[in-house]
Amino acid sequence: MGREERGWRVRGWATVVSAAALVAAAAAGAVLPLQDGGDGDGGPRARATDTAAPATAPGRAAPGRASADDDCGGHPEASLRPSSASGPAVERIKKRGKLVIGVDQNGYRWSYRDPVSRKIVGFDIDLAKAIAKDILGSEDAILYKTVPTAKRFEAVNHRDVDLLVRTVSITCERIKEKHIAFSTAYFKAGQQLLVPRQGSAIKGFDSSVEGKRICVAEGSTAQAELDKEKERLRPHVLQVANQLDCLVMLQLGEADAVFTDNALAAGQAAQDPAVRLVGTPVTTEYYGVAMNEQDTDLVRRVNKVLEDYRSGGPDSRWMQAYRTWLEADLPGVEGPPEPLYKD
Repeated sequence: MGREERGWRVRGWATVVSAAALVAAAAAGAVLPLQDGGDGDGGPRARATDTAAPATAPGRAAPGRASADDDCGGHPEASLRPSSASGPAVERIKKRGKLVIGVDQNGYRWSYRDPVSRKIVGFDIDLAKAIAKDILGSEDAILYKTVPTAKRFEAVNHRDVDLLVRTVSITCERIKEKHIAFSTAYFKAGQQLLVPRQGSAIKGFDSSVEGKRICVAEGSTAQAELDKEKERLRPHVLQVANQLDCLVMLQLGEADAVFTDNALAAGQAAQDPAVRLVGTPVTTEYYGVAMNEQDTDLVRRVNKVLEDYRSGGPDSRWMQAYRTWLEADLPGVEGPPEPLYKD
């Protein structure tokens, strides 16, 4: 099957999935789109940008115990200590009777809509259910809202969602400038390039990307990292609303590579054996549950859930979810990141 045929096949599948989402939302009232993610009859919409930026900053320090005065840039994944106490945010959720969670429905193995069951499933969804069970007593007490990458933090700040469980990388910029609070880290990932298995001259995040069309999701850490290196590497950057749009563009031949989290890209390579990861991860990043910075009681409650979720070693719920959803495509992960606390 040629690249163009594969692209139309995937776009058709994505359209079916989107249709299934609307049917399920209408029938059950449990899954709602926050805003259009850019998918439609015309395919993904990309925006080209040629804005140059300074060279990349030094890499993040190795994980360790964060001190009380540790700067955000050293360990942005340091969070508030866990507590099961109920404050204003937790009480607001209990009064509503539903936990409103912003999710992706296209992150294969992480948070995606099963085309057969029409349910949103994956590693992130298992964690979301654990949070709902702890706060509301039922893992089904969730209202899922599908949130485009570029609108994630706006949804949190406007309280359209209580929290995001959506492979969100913890960064200092998001904490300080987007006013987002994060849980402790629940997964470690890094930015890497996804390319066609056949015919690609791209070898890694180096001079081989010069002049090539590199697709990133708008507002992602991949976009930020690529912007830092644009002056040196000189790629042609394409921005889209959702990360899956980049995969579709790659399959249609409208992009030469996708720059994204290797954890997500591994799932995409599992979906389509005609694409593969090249080079090595450029960054070290940690996924966290994202919340409104004012909801400190909710941050502590989620951290308590994560503390329990990680406990038990090989038999922990974290490891069970890993073996169910991720091990086949991301083998060799021995456990979750060690939690860091700043208080």
